[in-house]
Amino acid sequence: MTLSLTAAALVLLAVFVGVGLQRVSGTGAGLVLAPMLTLIIGPASGVLITNITTAMSCVLLTWAMRRHIEWRRALWIIAFVLPGAFLGAWVVGEVSLAWLQVLVGGLVLLAIGTIVLVAWLGRLPHYDRPWIGPASGLLGGALNTVAGVGAPPMVINAQLTRWEHRSFAATVQPVFLTMGISSVVAKLTMDSVRAELPPVWLLPAALVAVLVGIGVGALVARRVSGVVAGQVALALAGLGGAIALVRGLLELF
Repeated sequence: MTLSLTAAALVLLAVFVGVGLQRVSGTGAGLVLAPMLTLIIGPASGVLITNITTAMSCVLLTWAMRRHIEWRRALWIIAFVLPGAFLGAWVVGEVSLAWLQVLVGGLVLLAIGTIVLVAWLGRLPHYDRPWIGPASGLLGGALNTVAGVGAPPMVINAQLTRWEHRSFAATVQPVFLTMGISSVVAKLTMDSVRAELPPVWLLPAALVAVLVGIGVGALVARRVSGVVAGQVALALAGLGGAIALVRGLLELF
């Protein structure tokens, strides 16, 4: 994968903005990054870099929130993430780039709709069953691999099972970390997506953008409410998702 300096600069700017908004609002960086990077460098490469970047940020967040993580619950979900990631990688390898762009845009918009609906309803009916965790891990792993958005199944899991917020916010960090790593590993092992690897030099640059985004986000969080930052994140994600969807449909038809 070749990348011009302009495209690389836009990628790093998107990483900085996405991670910064996540630090302020708690909204998943993938939701913002996936459509933005899809528009800059295409759906396959864009989602792959989203997976790598979110994994980087989740390493830091897992360490920071480790005291509140329910590891037994996390591992039960994580066990089903890898099969979902390989299912998603198979989809990425089978569909055309135009269809993949449609999938990324459509799934991002669906994810936003799910988050808004859950917030509007206030609380879903209480329905705590043993299969909900594995189902959220399987579906989240697949969605994260295809479109970089693994959060909605976890949000629904938390609502249905009445998962206490502080524990949920901490426990999903190693889950999202596993989703990011699994997505990258699944794609690397499939010949059809191996050519989409970003240049090696972009990875340390992305890590710097992650660290700067977290740092700046921590400063912004003192002055800007999480609600406002969350609205900005959803607006950016929605705009990017809609443009990606329309662009993909225009290429198809």
